[in-house]
Amino acid sequence: MIIALKSIAVYVFIVAAIRVFGKKEFAQLSVVDVVFILLISNSVQTAMVGNDTSLSGGLVAALALFIMNYVFKQVSTNSPKISKALDGEPILLIYDGVVKENGLKEAAITIEQLKAVVREHGVEEINEVNLAIFEVDGNISVLSDNYRNLTKRKRKGHRILGQNTA
Repeated sequence: MIIALKSIAVYVFIVAAIRVFGKKEFAQLSVVDVVFILLISNSVQTAMVGNDTSLSGGLVAALALFIMNYVFKQVSTNSPKISKALDGEPILLIYDGVVKENGLKEAAITIEQLKAVVREHGVEEINEVNLAIFEVDGNISVLSDNYRNLTKRKRKGHRILGQNTA
């Protein structure tokens, strides 16, 4: 029971920390981000299981994490307020060909990264974009040609992690 409670506490802490310190889609993670995630997971392992390195201790910790993940998803799905608190809101990056600098800062995206995303959507220049939004799932949606041509970058990382519901 102690292992389960510790695991739940660590899960809640990590979710809150990721929410506070920013979000990125897994496919967008840099080498520094991957190393950070590996080190975080290693650093909290002992906090969850303590000295119990048994199979049952690891399974209890994993089960507690799966249950917390399920609970968070259910609560998020059923409560718009909690969903907004956990996932945040979409951030406007470009409107009528004009980059919204405050949106870039809030999303922690550089102008070079934004230009690359625009090109990935088949639009040559930022001034040709009608609307670009940093979505709550970490994707960037781009509307061009007077909002008639919508492209949304889909990443394999979401399908692998089961996060892509669209």
